[in-house]
Amino acid sequence: MKTYQLKIAIILVAVSLSTIACSDDFVNVDPKFENTDAFFNTPDDYNKTLIGAYDALQPTFWNVLLGEIASDNTLAGGDPSKIDGPDTHTIDNMIPNDNNTLLRNIWQWNYVGLNRANYILEFQDNIDFKGKDNIIGQAYFLRAYFAFELVKWFGNVPLLTNNSSGTLRILNSRIKPGDQYTMNRIKDIPTGYALIEEDLKDAISKLNLTQNYEYQIGKGAAQALLGKVYLFHGKYDDSKFQLAADVLKDVIDSNVYSLVNDYNQIFENENENNIESLFEVQYTNEPGVEWGCLQCGNGNVAVGYSGIRDYPSAAPFFFAGYGYNTPTQEAVDEFEMGDLRKEVAILDIVDWASKNNGVTYTLSRGETGYYNRKYLPRKKDYKTHGNFTLNNPNNYRAIRYADVLLMAAEANNRKISADDSQAQDYLNQVRRRAFGVSDASHDVTLSGTALTDAIYHERRVELMGEGHRFFDLVRTDKAAQSIPGFTTNKNEIFPIPLVELELANAVERWGQNPNY
Repeated sequence: MKTYQLKIAIILVAVSLSTIACSDDFVNVDPKFENTDAFFNTPDDYNKTLIGAYDALQPTFWNVLLGEIASDNTLAGGDPSKIDGPDTHTIDNMIPNDNNTLLRNIWQWNYVGLNRANYILEFQDNIDFKGKDNIIGQAYFLRAYFAFELVKWFGNVPLLTNNSSGTLRILNSRIKPGDQYTMNRIKDIPTGYALIEEDLKDAISKLNLTQNYEYQIGKGAAQALLGKVYLFHGKYDDSKFQLAADVLKDVIDSNVYSLVNDYNQIFENENENNIESLFEVQYTNEPGVEWGCLQCGNGNVAVGYSGIRDYPSAAPFFFAGYGYNTPTQEAVDEFEMGDLRKEVAILDIVDWASKNNGVTYTLSRGETGYYNRKYLPRKKDYKTHGNFTLNNPNNYRAIRYADVLLMAAEANNRKISADDSQAQDYLNQVRRRAFGVSDASHDVTLSGTALTDAIYHERRVELMGEGHRFFDLVRTDKAAQSIPGFTTNKNEIFPIPLVELELANAVERWGQNPNY
């Protein structure tokens, strides 16, 4: 399944070293590495650099883990003695500071990914070859994805832009050493979404509908992400909901994707990159990674973080973990009677222990007795490479077709000329799978704001544990009423890491995000 490559190996194109200049010829030496400005000479050069851009997706495990913990879905958990994970707990308690190392990881790696995509786009016209448009389309998608994460987490972030074409765009150029001293933050968050939308439009115009390799995104993924960005932009401009409805309809009408019949199978390793998956971040436990540089490996670290504390090695199905990201009772209670998704999303550790003699465990900090079952470490998935807690091969399902249907339902319900009938249809497709019946006994027939609330409920239970909840609450202005400790006009975004401000000499020029 993952033999097409050793997942996505890290491929870094070396930065050129300047030739030493001197009047004496004998001290002139050749550069040790290839000159990056003269690198793109073959199709393979573009492909290798594209793989390097995909590789920067792997630290996405922080985005996913903290996107749940920051919401009302889960608690930070972890060591009950309150020793480990202080940065996780400040995010959970809505009191993050500008020295939070996890937020700096998110900042750094999304800029790394954005810059790797920019490297391809900067030199996209070096040569022509069959399939180049498809590579360039993937680069635009990846730049948009990394930029979207940055805007979601940090607001109007610093970017290099130009408007030489009459439309403001992210500059097709790497952020080079020294640029940080002059580049500025974009005007506001809506400007960020507009920049991302332009990249995705370019991606859609160039991408193949389907790809040869499972890790590569196709046209439908770019359309789905564009629909999502329009929904976020809709917070500031309700005309965007119509655009979201249109582009998501294109995904649905393409007939490339469909719901997997058995929800229970979606999150198992053997069913990765299935018919429901538009975009997955690929992980493997080969080669292994250890503490000190979690981003240096290819494993999904969030899986081990979410594992059951002190789970016995002889007990069935799961490996032990660190007990982070534990679902709240409120989140568990959100599932309706008969909803088959509950057993897939939630592991009731007390019930599990009673059914499996000899299962013991240690309660996590603030634990309610539940675990995020979608991403618990499975024994059947593990091979002996490195620390098993850190090296889990479970892919992250970043965009699923069920998410597309629910976004399309919301867009049709919220657009200026609402189409609640169409919204109900998309919503009920998801619900009919959830209850395992082909009849309409669980169909939603509501309209207006009642239908909107039903769609939000469905997003919560369908996507439980997948990292979307906090951002859904923020974009729909429901965070303050849902998340304990949430402060309006502050906690919608997170503080820029202080060290990044200082390294760019931008404490005054960029300024910190409001009220931090």
